Amino acid sequence: MRLTDRVDRWYSVSSLAARVYLGYKAITLREQRLGLGDAAERRARHHAWSARRLYELAVSRQGLLIKFGQLVGSRPDLIPDEYIDILSRLQDQVPSRPYGVIKRAVERELKRPLADVFSHFEREPIAAASLAQVHKATLRDRTSTRSIRTAPGAALGERFWDGRSVAVKVQYPGIEEIVDNDLRNIRVLLRILAVFERNLDFTPLIEEISNNVPQELDFVNEGHNAEMIAANFAEKPDILVPKIIWEYSTRRVLTMEYLDGIKITDLASMEHAGIDRQAVAQLVVDAYCDQLYIHGMFHADPHPGNLFVLPADTEDGGPRLIMLDFGLCRKLDDKFRLGYARLVNAMLTFNLPGIVKAFQELGLKVKNPGDPKTYLELGRSLTDTAQPGRAYADPDLVAEANKRLNRAIKANPITDIPREFLLIGRAMGLLSGLGKHLDSRVDVTATILPYTHAALEGAK
Repeated sequence: MRLTDRVDRWYSVSSLAARVYLGYKAITLREQRLGLGDAAERRARHHAWSARRLYELAVSRQGLLIKFGQLVGSRPDLIPDEYIDILSRLQDQVPSRPYGVIKRAVERELKRPLADVFSHFEREPIAAASLAQVHKATLRDRTSTRSIRTAPGAALGERFWDGRSVAVKVQYPGIEEIVDNDLRNIRVLLRILAVFERNLDFTPLIEEISNNVPQELDFVNEGHNAEMIAANFAEKPDILVPKIIWEYSTRRVLTMEYLDGIKITDLASMEHAGIDRQAVAQLVVDAYCDQLYIHGMFHADPHPGNLFVLPADTEDGGPRLIMLDFGLCRKLDDKFRLGYARLVNAMLTFNLPGIVKAFQELGLKVKNPGDPKTYLELGRSLTDTAQPGRAYADPDLVAEANKRLNRAIKANPITDIPREFLLIGRAMGLLSGLGKHLDSRVDVTATILPYTHAALEGAK
């Protein structure tokens, strides 16, 4: 990027961030003087204005701004409706790159003409996101598929993929430089914000973002992640993961099996297909319990653009879940996996000493280890934010829990937080937003406890 482009990008991002932040601060001050009614009306208008400006900035500048907008737009359980209505479009309605740019990128990566690999390659993408876009294509007939590696346990014969439909994920040319610039901007903005919000330590967040994004730009890493998740679900026919076609995959191009389904938030299409949304919600919760507590390898980016559903393929079966985009995954070592199972088990059974002990064993440190209040408020932030019969966080309960937690952290600050907590928190937050959209009635406690017990029993 040219210096002028970097300066222009910084000015666009920082000026909007300042206007959004200062706008909310001004409303809070007015609230103290004029009462809740006036402040609530002003806050709603500021929500709408901020959401529109953020959407326009993300669409025009793209890069990590798209990813940030997707994250915000996937949290209807916490984020005001004004943001959700606008930013949810970023999940699958991002402006795409021209076909010519994509064609050249694929040919450069595969080192051969596009027509030598694909008998058909759709000019319009089926999905466009922050770092890449996906095109449906058809592979040409080939004489051998010996060089194709598939998920463990899969038995593919000769010429299996000949003439079959595939999905080709193509990284945007030049996106690495844009992302690197965005990461620098994020670090600076968070450090500036920390000056005004002294109770918050953004260091772990900065480090986690810096570590995660380069992994998402490596499609070989994504392919291996997909294979590991697929292997873990090999005995579960209701969880589908596309197989990777390694012969036509590189660090910037990923060719995989094409799986077609209904977007998990498309409730009308799900109802038309006879898919029970409560069964879908239960399937998602079970899938993540399996990943977190049993296998320790989990998909950390379950926003609605990455999850699709299919009707049952047997008369007595339930819906099936398609999982896509494995750029952001995390493998938990057994020590952390079991420690996290103990923590959640203690939270759900209201074992207060167990909560404190589990947090300490997992490496979450506070300034004064002898004061357990911060640990307990962290535990309560999970158990106290869901209403009975609902599998997602309630905004009012979250606000109250956050007030208590902030008071506890102010009195006894967190000095070290394991990186794994940040990714698990991200995934759980996105799943809570999904639960709100599905109006989930899953009994989370009854679902999770058998998994935590199984994990801990298996370790004996």
